[in-house]
Amino acid sequence: MSANFSHRYEGDGRVTIQPLAIVGLEHTPGAGPVRFAGDATVRSHTVIYGDVELGDAFQAGHSALIREHTTVGNHVMVGSHVVIDGNVHIGDFVKIQTGCYIPTHTTLGSRVFLGPHAVLTNDRFPLRQRDRYAPEGPTIEDGVTLGAGCIVLPGVTVGANSFVAAGAVVTRDVPANSLVVGTPGKVSPLPEHLRDPNRALNWPSDEPESGD
Repeated sequence: MSANFSHRYEGDGRVTIQPLAIVGLEHTPGAGPVRFAGDATVRSHTVIYGDVELGDAFQAGHSALIREHTTVGNHVMVGSHVVIDGNVHIGDFVKIQTGCYIPTHTTLGSRVFLGPHAVLTNDRFPLRQRDRYAPEGPTIEDGVTLGAGCIVLPGVTVGANSFVAAGAVVTRDVPANSLVVGTPGKVSPLPEHLRDPNRALNWPSDEPESGD
């Protein structure tokens, strides 16, 4: 299928789609295309469903999956083998490393980092209490770092500029400017040496130039 697939997307930027990637997979009859707001690179074996909106300077690694009704801001990198399961909002300047899982009904703010194999969840009682089932993913506020292999439980809010250590399990809301360590996660004030804002070397500055 992928070798002969006719990509379905709109956009005026320079969009590079490598062989064996699929852009605009029709999830239901009449589904819309992918909409690119600027330049983008989609690497081989990645699948992006229709009805997805992607900002400028978007990059996807190999074998990633982005499902329908996902909106992504500018300067976002989605690593290889990432799964974004749809109905997800992602802000600007976000890095999602290899193997992360982002479920439906999740919000990621801007300047957020997800380390390799971070897992977010949206179902408190999987396959139980189906009469009360309502998916609710986490809310990850601006400037948050999630370390490798951490887990964030359904409906949890991780407050702005917080830092979740590798392997931590976040079971309850985290105030802004906090550090979370351990299983279950223990919350403490963010140390001074971790208070620098998230900034990748290849991100352009969005701060106004100083003048006289």
